[in-house]
Amino acid sequence: MAPPRRSALPKPLPDGFILTDTEKKKWRLGKIIGQGGFGLIYLASQDTGKPVAEDTDFAIKVEYQENGPLFSELKFYQRAAKADSIQKWKRDKKLDFLGIPTYSGSGLAEYGGLRYRFMAMDRLGSDLQRVCERNKGRLKKTTVLQLGQRLVDVLEYIHENEYVHADIKAANLMQGYRDPEQVYLVDYGLSYRYCPDGVHKEYKENPKKGHNGTIEYTSLDAHKGLSPSRRGDLQILGFCLLHWLCGSLPWDNVLKNPSEVQEAKARLMNNLPDSVQQMSVSVASTDEVASFLLYVKTLDYHDKPDYQHVKDLFASAVSGRLDFSMPGRPVGSATKELCKEEKKEQIEVPPKPSLCQQRWMMKNLIGSSKCQLTT
Repeated sequence: MAPPRRSALPKPLPDGFILTDTEKKKWRLGKIIGQGGFGLIYLASQDTGKPVAEDTDFAIKVEYQENGPLFSELKFYQRAAKADSIQKWKRDKKLDFLGIPTYSGSGLAEYGGLRYRFMAMDRLGSDLQRVCERNKGRLKKTTVLQLGQRLVDVLEYIHENEYVHADIKAANLMQGYRDPEQVYLVDYGLSYRYCPDGVHKEYKENPKKGHNGTIEYTSLDAHKGLSPSRRGDLQILGFCLLHWLCGSLPWDNVLKNPSEVQEAKARLMNNLPDSVQQMSVSVASTDEVASFLLYVKTLDYHDKPDYQHVKDLFASAVSGRLDFSMPGRPVGSATKELCKEEKKEQIEVPPKPSLCQQRWMMKNLIGSSKCQLTT
């Protein structure tokens, strides 16, 4: 049998199929609940004696063994995101929550003459791309800033463990299954070990590798073909925050031309903070995002960011739970028109003055004019 195409989704495994991971733990597959570019995601349970319950807390991602993304993701979890390492980090940093899914096991399987790779992890809920689409492309400003703070926490952890994510976007942010207001950064298939054994990769532009990543958000470094870095992750995050806040980005209409996208991003970064502040909508200033991108601009390729400073830039966000409800008003001209209408409603039109009042007002106006002329 010819090997499957690397880009193909795997043929589904049967309901109830039993997988055995490298630690000899057994997992039973339930129904398929999602799919990515290369893999399928199943409900799963360690109770192999009965069908997988609809409310199980586990999911398993399955790809063909020949595919690369799941292999890369597994390496990230095994090297940098072990459960005990994350727990220690949270204690040391006094964090109640860190948005990295818990890795529970992995292994290989064979069915119908095909070989599969699998990874067991937390079951998660909806992705934020769906939330943004439901909200006409926007999120509330306090929510955007809170997400900024939480994602900086995640990025600091993975950066300290020698990795960068390199593909931050709403589609890679998942709500918790039990608590939808907890948000996880997922999909480490493009994660990159930027600093193996403490040695940072060299600054080396490579046009043949230019424009890697998701075109709307990829960093200027990636446009130039540089290997992903910490400052690149922060710049990608900044473009995401700007999009969620405003509902659009200045390069949305040239996404099919990566070079034009790169030029538009360069213009935005070269004209900070005005270029971002001008994108403010009437009910959501972009000042914090402008300050954040301005700080990112000061970083050299090898620099370690000041993560606490970055979090402080978002400190105006109200602490507490995330609110994913629809922002109060639409963006653009619709917002302006709505604000005009609100102003009209707020202005009280005084009653027409009586004839006596009109004579009194005219007398005072003439007297005031004489005073101004004589001085």
